[in-house]
Amino acid sequence: MRASVKWCGKETFLGQSNSGHSIVMDGNGGEKAPSPMEMVLMGAGGCSSVDVVAALKAANQAVSYCEAELTAERREQAPRLFTQINIHFVVTGTALDEALVASAVKDSLEKYCSVCLMLGASIEMTHSYEVREAA
Repeated sequence: MRASVKWCGKETFLGQSNSGHSIVMDGNGGEKAPSPMEMVLMGAGGCSSVDVVAALKAANQAVSYCEAELTAERREQAPRLFTQINIHFVVTGTALDEALVASAVKDSLEKYCSVCLMLGASIEMTHSYEVREAA
């Protein structure tokens, strides 16, 4: 895997992925675009969401919606590392088995999500979930 990040002036940077996608990042605390640390947080949410949805589909669950709501705390002084992250999943579907949702969430954070596993080695990673019936 490869990527590049180009400085565009002031505190703005353009990240380009190996797969041909681009994203603007703001080194000024997210004033004009996501900050690099916000990108890491969203990466954790995206990676774990992929795992949760895939696990539920593999278990023949009728999942129609999944949202990962992330909250994080960081050190006050530099380097401003994350010290704690919680990922709260809101999973909606028809007749979802709550035990399967709980297992999918737990397994993502503890076994499969590459981003969470990298972060979790040095910070407190927690998770929670709620199951909603599709209307």
